Amino acid sequence: MRWTVSPATEPLLGPKRQRELLNFIRATGAGSVNEMARMLGVSASTVRRDLNDLQERGLIERVHGGAAHVDDDVEPLRPLRETVNAEQKHRIGQAAAAHVRANSTVLITGGTTTEAMLPFLGGVRGLTVLTNSLTVVNRLAQFPEVDIIVLGGLLRRQEMSLLGHLTISGLSEFGIDQVYTGAFGVDADMGVTGTNLSETQTDRSLASSAREVIVLADHSKLSQRGPARLIPITGISTLIVDADADPADLARLRSAGVNVETC
Repeated sequence: MRWTVSPATEPLLGPKRQRELLNFIRATGAGSVNEMARMLGVSASTVRRDLNDLQERGLIERVHGGAAHVDDDVEPLRPLRETVNAEQKHRIGQAAAAHVRANSTVLITGGTTTEAMLPFLGGVRGLTVLTNSLTVVNRLAQFPEVDIIVLGGLLRRQEMSLLGHLTISGLSEFGIDQVYTGAFGVDADMGVTGTNLSETQTDRSLASSAREVIVLADHSKLSQRGPARLIPITGISTLIVDADADPADLARLRSAGVNVETC
């Protein structure tokens, strides 16, 4: 699809320029900084500043070299999330897997960051994994030594996750040692936040199903906040984050009592 902006005798002011950028991204799905700069007749640095502002407001998702549209629940589509901070997520996943103990029962929620730990679980002796994510099930199925228990529920196709009353009620059947979960946002005031309000109760129940809750988040999650509070700051046992995180953000989390591990 070709997108054009009506010719203007003067440069577009910030608010109108950002509206044009947002309309372009919503219409086309994604765009590069250079493409949008040419379209508006402004510098690439101006476009980057506008995109950063739009991302801070939860309207778009910054990706390498440009930006992409987000759906109605704010969080970007899964294929886009898989490409963002992939190297950092790999390190986080490896660090998280080191916390998994032999002969334990853990719950792993779905998400591109938690799924980064799955390749490292094959050597954990006597491990049982509970999950509401069919993606987690599929990726763990290659390890015959890992017992997998699937929590039932209503399928959310976009994420291939199960949610609702059946998911929550199944938790009472098991003694869970640790929960591993991702986050849309983490901060010292709100704790762990999410974006999809229809999943809020399920996510809260999953996170509270064990006394030890380990949150996996790349550095970008420390600068954003979703509308739904999922885990209070006091409910985080350990936060594993990559070393690219802002030291000031880490200091605030540690001051709030969170055990922060960087990798």
